[in-house]
Amino acid sequence: MNKNKMTPTIPVITIDGASGTGKGVVMQWVAKELGWNLLDSGALYRVLALAAQNHRISLQDEAALTQQALHLNVQFLEGEAGEPPQILLENQDITDVIRTEKMGNAASIVGAWPAVRTALLDRQKAFRVEPGLVTDGRDMGTVVFPDALLKIFLSASPEERALRRYKQLKAKGIHVNLEELIEELSERDKRDRNRAVAPLKPADDAICIDTDNLTIEQVVARIIQEAKKRFYNTF
Repeated sequence: MNKNKMTPTIPVITIDGASGTGKGVVMQWVAKELGWNLLDSGALYRVLALAAQNHRISLQDEAALTQQALHLNVQFLEGEAGEPPQILLENQDITDVIRTEKMGNAASIVGAWPAVRTALLDRQKAFRVEPGLVTDGRDMGTVVFPDALLKIFLSASPEERALRRYKQLKAKGIHVNLEELIEELSERDKRDRNRAVAPLKPADDAICIDTDNLTIEQVVARIIQEAKKRFYNTF
């Protein structure tokens, strides 16, 4: 390794993948381990979908959604130890509200609009602050932070992802149907992979990890190992 090689001023680790691959919890664990900031990019699209619903904006109205995105009154507040950030929309706590399957599907529809993604781009880039950033999403490594030195792409079968989501929702007391979850995830995958702008796909230089038979701890350990190789002068 060339010891004179310099890393970017503010290092970034991107963790991309479809819904249910575990990228959210992996992002949180990696960020905590490194002491870095985190960005749940998918939350922004869920927040926008909820804002559209509250303001009676059609999810098919790209222009109105874009304006809403540009003026989105959202705050991310640091959560309790081990908990995700508290999210406020127009000063109302919506942390749990946006985690429903309905909001997830709506976010996928909203995120397919090119102008909407452009409107949220600068807001996402603003999360890149010292000492570093760990971010998850679907286009973090390909579009938002293409210069990130460590890009991860997580995958898992639709059945495994649906089962994970099923267990999460049941634990929260939310009634769900496993077969319907599998169908919804498959539809969301198709929509995310085929959208015209920033489709779901790994960056050319991403490390792809199939999480079907791995624990969260094993995935996190792999990423931390790679991070220490690439950001040697940060630790």
